[in-house]
Amino acid sequence: QGLLKLAGVPFVGAGVLGSAIGMDKDVMKRLLKEAGIPVAKFITCRSHQKSRIRFEKIVSELGLPFFVKPANLGSSVGISKVHHQKEFRSAVNKAFEYDRKILFEENVEGREIECSVLGNENPIASVPGEVIPRHEFYTYEAKYIDKNGAVLKIPAELPAAVQKSIQEMAVRVFTILECEGMARVDFFLKKDDSIIVNEINTIPGFTSISMYPKLWEQSGISYTKLIDRLIQLAIDRFKKEQKLRTSVK
Repeated sequence: QGLLKLAGVPFVGAGVLGSAIGMDKDVMKRLLKEAGIPVAKFITCRSHQKSRIRFEKIVSELGLPFFVKPANLGSSVGISKVHHQKEFRSAVNKAFEYDRKILFEENVEGREIECSVLGNENPIASVPGEVIPRHEFYTYEAKYIDKNGAVLKIPAELPAAVQKSIQEMAVRVFTILECEGMARVDFFLKKDDSIIVNEINTIPGFTSISMYPKLWEQSGISYTKLIDRLIQLAIDRFKKEQKLRTSVK
């Protein structure tokens, strides 16, 4: 995104800031907490603090099981679910293979709900969909290798009030995190219908069978029309930015 801005080329999706925030799970969650958005409890650790990490402290704050994640990565790469102390150190080492900053995150029991967002200044949300993993969690293998790794229900079966709350929160998250164009916001829906934001994906999968376009298809925007809309959003933003002064002369 930075290279395209320097080159003066319009591009689809979030700019430099929104993209960077969306990629860094630690910064993303801190900004959402500051804005009053519910997120899972988490602890951040950097590589120079590795020797001071204590399993007992993590468990006392997050309980068991919990997740260990690289802060900056996607597609569930480098993520482990820790059930007991024997799994702890290898999970930490694995996460640090991919990033110098990692997260310990509580395990949230709930349905995995996803919602697509589209727009610049006035974003809108699609109908939500549900991911039903057939692995212990939505792993890399479940996403890309195992054809039966997960079931996608589009739209998700939700009460009208819950659907509306998810759509409104998806737009809020999109705006708080300085996103533009497109993004997919992922949630956990607990048994009491409370909503927890898991993360935002600023470059969601975009094949004809991916969740992002399929949600819009169910919301009345076809795959080809969605591409047209995203290109137009990129051009509109580019034209507005071209009018900004970049010199004091």
